[in-house]
Amino acid sequence: MLKQLGINNLAVIAQLELSFKAGMTVLTGETGAGKSILIDALGLALGDRADTTVIRTGCAQAEVNVVFAVAGNAELLQLLEEQSISVADDELLLRRVINRDGRSRAYINTTAVPRQLLREVGICLLDIHGQHEHQRLLHREVQRHLLDGFGDYGEITEQVSRAYGKWDEVSRELHALSPESGAAAEQLSLLSYQVEELEGLEPGENEVATLEDEYKRLVNLSNLQETTRGALDGLCADEQAIDSRLNTIRKELASLARVDAGLAAITELLDNASIQVAEAADELRAYLARLDQDPARLNQVELRLNRLHDMARKHRVQPQQLYEHWQTLAQQLADLAQARTRVTELEREQQQALAQYRVAAAALSARRRQSAQALATAVTERIHTLGMPQGKVQIEVTSDPDSTPRSNGNDQVEFLVSANPGQALLPLRKVASGGELSRISLGLQVSANQAGGAATVIFDEVDAGISGGIAEIVGTLLHTLAADRQVLCVTHLPQVAAQGDSHFRVSKTFAAASTETQVQELGDEQRVEEIARMLGGVKVSKQSRDHAREMLGA
Repeated sequence: MLKQLGINNLAVIAQLELSFKAGMTVLTGETGAGKSILIDALGLALGDRADTTVIRTGCAQAEVNVVFAVAGNAELLQLLEEQSISVADDELLLRRVINRDGRSRAYINTTAVPRQLLREVGICLLDIHGQHEHQRLLHREVQRHLLDGFGDYGEITEQVSRAYGKWDEVSRELHALSPESGAAAEQLSLLSYQVEELEGLEPGENEVATLEDEYKRLVNLSNLQETTRGALDGLCADEQAIDSRLNTIRKELASLARVDAGLAAITELLDNASIQVAEAADELRAYLARLDQDPARLNQVELRLNRLHDMARKHRVQPQQLYEHWQTLAQQLADLAQARTRVTELEREQQQALAQYRVAAAALSARRRQSAQALATAVTERIHTLGMPQGKVQIEVTSDPDSTPRSNGNDQVEFLVSANPGQALLPLRKVASGGELSRISLGLQVSANQAGGAATVIFDEVDAGISGGIAEIVGTLLHTLAADRQVLCVTHLPQVAAQGDSHFRVSKTFAAASTETQVQELGDEQRVEEIARMLGGVKVSKQSRDHAREMLGA
C-alpha cells in the first residue's frame, strides 16, 4: 500500500508531502492544475524514463520519494531478498533523483540500484491505468496480457516460458552449427577425400628436407667417393701419408725432449694430432662404406620427392608444409565430424524440447479458455451496469499447435463485442465507439484487479467520457474495488469523487515569475465545496452545496 509521496522541484511542484490511507482516495481539481503530475511522479519513482524537462525551472535537480507498506507482499520480498536488500518495519522507501546534466540516480531504502530494478519492484507494488488505456485495448497483445492477468495460472505461463527458452537455446545452437546443411555436407566430403589422399601418401614431419639432403648427396656420389678416397689415402695410405710423416716427426721430437724439456708440450700436441688423424681416417672409411648403397636409391628418392612436390602443388602449400597441412585438415575433419554428431544430438534435444513446449502450451491454452469465459462473463455484467444493458463481451482464444513456438504460447486472443441487440459479435477494434471502449476498458480493469494484481491501483481519468447516472455507478464500482485494495482515482466527475474515502484537491497558484501546484487534503466542509464546484462550475450556489452534501451523505 502507498503510504507517502514526497516531491521536490518536479515540473510545477516546488515541494510536496502527501500521506495516503487505505480505501479509495480521489484527486480532483481544475483542468491543468497538475493532477497527472502526481501520477507521473509515482511513475518516476518506479523506474519510468525521465529527462531534464521534468526539472522545475531554475532548479538543479528533481527528486521523488515514495514509501510503501509491503507486509505480506511475498513476490516483492523475494525479489528484494535476491538483491540483498533488507526491509525494516515492513516499509520500503523508493527514491529517484534527476539531475540537470541528464544523469539519474535510483535508490531502494539506502541502496543505489539500477532503474530496471525499480521497474521490477514497481510491478509488485501498483498498477496504473491511464485515461487512454482503452486505446491500447484494441491491440491483441494487450488483450492477451489482460486475460493472463485475470487468470490464476502464472505457474503454467512460467512453464511455457521455460520450455520455449530451452527450445530456443537448442535451436540457436543447431542453427549455428549447421547454417547450410548442404554446404556442410559438401565440406565434409571434400575434407574426407583430402585427408584420405594425404594419409595414402603419409608425408613425414621433416621428410622433404631430409630427402632433399639425401638427393643432393646421391647426385654427387661419384665426386664424394673420389674425393673421400683421395683424402683417406692422403691421411694413411703410404709412407708419405700424413699419419706416417706425423708419426716420424713425433718420434724425433720425443727423443729430443729428453735433452730439452721444452719440447715435451709440443710432443704432446703431436700425440693428440696423431690420434685425431687416426680418428678422421676411421670416420672417412665409415663414410665411404655408407656411400656404397643400392644404386636404385637415387631413383627412389627422386620419385618420392616428385610425389611430395606434386601433392604440395595440388593442395597449394609449400612442400615443407605438407605434413602440417595434413594434420590441420585431419583436425578440421575431426571437428566437423564431431559437429555433425552434435547436430544429431541437438536435433534430438530440439524435438524433446518442442514436445515439452507443446504439452505446456496446450495446458496454457486450456486455462486461457477457462479464464476467457469467466472474464467475458464478468465484463459483460460490468458493462450492463455502465449503460450498455444489451452489451455482450466474448473472448476468443484460438490456437495453432503446429506454429513456431513463442515465449507466451501459441494462442491468439481476440476480444469480441456486441454493443446492441441483434448486432453480431465482432472484434473490439471494429465496432466499439470511444464511449463504449472507455466503459469496456473500465469493466476489464476492475474485473482483472478484483481477481488479483497489485495492492495499489491508480485510475488516471479513466472515467473520461462518462456522465450522469453511469458516473455514479463508476464511482460505486471503484469504491467496491477499494474494499480489497488501495485505490487512487484522478477524476473530473463529482459522482466519482463523492465515493472517495479520502479526497485531495489539486490547485495551481501564480506569482509574478513562477507557477506552483499545491495539493490539499480536504475535510468534510471542504469536500462539500469541492463537489459543489464540480457540480456547478465557476459559481458555487446553495443548491450545488445541498446537492454535494446529499451525494456525500453529509
